[in-house]
Amino acid sequence: MTTVAIVVAAGSGTRMGADMPKALIPLAGRPLVAWSIWALNASDRVDGIVVVAPPGHERPMGMALGETAELLAMTTGGSSRGRSVAAGLGEVPEGADRILVHDAARPLLSPDHISMVLAGIEDADGAIIAAPAADTIKRTDDDLHIVETIDRSVHWLAQTPQAFRTESFARAIEVALEGDYIDTCTDCAAMVEAMGGAVRVVPSVLPNQKVTTPSDLEIVAQLLEARNLRA
Repeated sequence: MTTVAIVVAAGSGTRMGADMPKALIPLAGRPLVAWSIWALNASDRVDGIVVVAPPGHERPMGMALGETAELLAMTTGGSSRGRSVAAGLGEVPEGADRILVHDAARPLLSPDHISMVLAGIEDADGAIIAAPAADTIKRTDDDLHIVETIDRSVHWLAQTPQAFRTESFARAIEVALEGDYIDTCTDCAAMVEAMGGAVRVVPSVLPNQKVTTPSDLEIVAQLLEARNLRA
């Protein structure tokens, strides 16, 4: 079976306070996005990679990826995450059986993550890496008064990578565009769910932190060093 990975790297990263897109920010000697590309290249389950770049930053993205750039197709991101993924899907060649979507903001991606999530779609339309909710979950009203304590045992925090059967995923993107909710879906699984597809959770057993703030960079750099991964 053929698997193509879409790396979503089109975010502006405004919360990072940097003068460049988040995916290009240096992390442990490499641009942030390069760590995800390294993991995908190291996996024998991935046959091709599409990178979705921030508008106007396609050339810097190509330079950041350096020697791996010849292995990639690159396209420009859209006005939302959903539209960026749709742009990436448009670059996937015919014949791909499975699509794997990963956010460049999660540089701790490993080949094990990839193998686990792909195994999860054997009897489903899709599968996602997710972490069980560890903290008590409260639901509030508009004034931030607590109105309910939610049972955390059945709640999961969605991460990437997320993997899908290509036919199901392409249809989900099409339906989301037609239904005008592609801009509000915060992950790809939500689009597959919305059209009635079956999506399985694969428990995350490895660190997979998302880089959102400058302090996250320090934590992730330490975790990369603990894995003996350096540029």
